[in-house]
Amino acid sequence: MDEDVAATMTAVGPRLRGLRTHRNITLTELAAATGISISTLSRLEAGKRRPTLELLLPLSRELRVPIDELIGAPQTDDPRLQLKPVTRNGMILLPLTRRAGSLQAYKLIIDPRLRSPEPEQSSHQGYEWLYVLDGRLRLVLGNNDLTMEPGEAAEFDTRTPHWFGNADNRPVEVLVLIGPQGERAHLRTHPSDNQDGRGSTGL
Repeated sequence: MDEDVAATMTAVGPRLRGLRTHRNITLTELAAATGISISTLSRLEAGKRRPTLELLLPLSRELRVPIDELIGAPQTDDPRLQLKPVTRNGMILLPLTRRAGSLQAYKLIIDPRLRSPEPEQSSHQGYEWLYVLDGRLRLVLGNNDLTMEPGEAAEFDTRTPHWFGNADNRPVEVLVLIGPQGERAHLRTHPSDNQDGRGSTGL
């Protein structure tokens, strides 16, 4: 194997472990979400298992990073983001950040035809910032029921039970900044993990 390729493959393990721990995901949780055994993940992170496309694809999907980020491929000179939107509970989430970090940005398009008008509040560790671009947003935060207009912003501790959706029958567009714990709570692919509210996808 070419030395450069070997070095790249060796670096996958530490990079994978860093992404997983940054998102506070255990090996058990990652194994359940990807179908990859815990022992295989452990060996992969330790550099004792060679990463293959069969392993990298589900890991890339679950960690929400491009495969080239997992393998450390060099960046191109094109700064434009080409990330796929995610649909959750009547909302289209368009990622506005490429790399995993302490803060992630999304543009939300909330469709009143798909989003339930009944608030289902959830809470989790983290902090969140909202900015309404277009339409009217209903924000239910604890005992407060607020309507936000374009140009208005809100920030709150997500340990407070919260929910947001359409304030009327028109779509609403919102910019959202969330930390890794909030991102995991909102975007995880197994909505059944919400028995205590921390794994809810309700937003």
